[in-house]
Amino acid sequence: MRIPKRVAVIGVGSMGSQVMWRLAARGAEVIGYDRYAPGHDRGAAGGETRIFRAVHLGDPGYIPLLRLADRMWEQLQRETGLSLRRRSGCLVMGETTSPSMRLLLSASSTHRLDHEVLDREELARRYPQHRLPDGHTAVLDRMGAIIRPEASIQAAATRAEQLGARLHRYTPVREIAPAAGGGVHIVTDHGTDHVDTAVVTVGPWVNTLLPDLPRTVDIRRLISSWHIPTRHDWFAGGAPAFVRSTPHDCYGLPSPDGISVKLGLSLARYLPVPDPEGLDRTVRPEELATFRELIGELMPDLNPDPIRLSVYMEGYTASGNPLVGHLPGEDDIVVMAGFSGSGFKLSPAMGEIAADLTLDGSTDHPVDFLAPAGVGAA
Repeated sequence: MRIPKRVAVIGVGSMGSQVMWRLAARGAEVIGYDRYAPGHDRGAAGGETRIFRAVHLGDPGYIPLLRLADRMWEQLQRETGLSLRRRSGCLVMGETTSPSMRLLLSASSTHRLDHEVLDREELARRYPQHRLPDGHTAVLDRMGAIIRPEASIQAAATRAEQLGARLHRYTPVREIAPAAGGGVHIVTDHGTDHVDTAVVTVGPWVNTLLPDLPRTVDIRRLISSWHIPTRHDWFAGGAPAFVRSTPHDCYGLPSPDGISVKLGLSLARYLPVPDPEGLDRTVRPEELATFRELIGELMPDLNPDPIRLSVYMEGYTASGNPLVGHLPGEDDIVVMAGFSGSGFKLSPAMGEIAADLTLDGSTDHPVDFLAPAGVGAA
């Protein structure tokens, strides 16, 4: 495989901003394209906060990638001088006998992750804002953190520009076409550019731009809802982020200003998005019923009436694993898509991996299990 020098990054959001940063740091000539601008609220990265956690509910293969991401988050903060992530810890709660919690507990011990198992009484003593039903376990991930997504995207994109990358804001890419003799044509409303390699990180627009993907990414509309505590102990002791696994499947984080708590739900509760350009951003009262039920059962110290609502989009695959790697038969096109609601914490690691795939043709990082349905990491 040729070693490309001129690289297009299409979509400068959660993944694309990090890809640009890592490519520019390694000396590539980087050209970014975004239909809006880094940090916009029309994709998957909005809502002021996202969760970083080392204790993972899914495949243990993510653990080395999370360790890489942890190091890369620290590096991005050092290079930019910005506070993009705050160590808060993260509580992960779910039915003790469920497959996901059993796998989490086993992997956390096997990989010596910095964690603590809390029984019902200990959780009530240290984090009284949470209710733990009978038969459930809580795990405190001490490496857990709260990330500022919009600020992180802008920081990575700006750092890439400082390192020499160019970024075309408000420039949708209409087509990506392999060029005869190698390379890729990037077609926009302003003309056609030729690059050695393209990295496609367009989030909810992936099916539009790459309609021949081996597997369609299911685009879903998600709601974030902010609630004010009725008691002050929500913010005591650093206010860790939290994730609840089966059967409740929700997550939450304190707002950066310490006024409210942001809540989100799982894939099963999200509506499909047929056209990302036609996203319905209005939340109807009946869509809040699940939030009210969860608050009443598990977080009764929150006011069930939200003070703020926002709508975003995310891409999901049937396996829950993203598509990461070269398109089949296209050595000059790398795709990263379908992170299924859990990709933001991994984004700087994915930036490093995309730079490997683009500049070296392969990566030593263990990502083969993230390449289902014919998309190969190489």
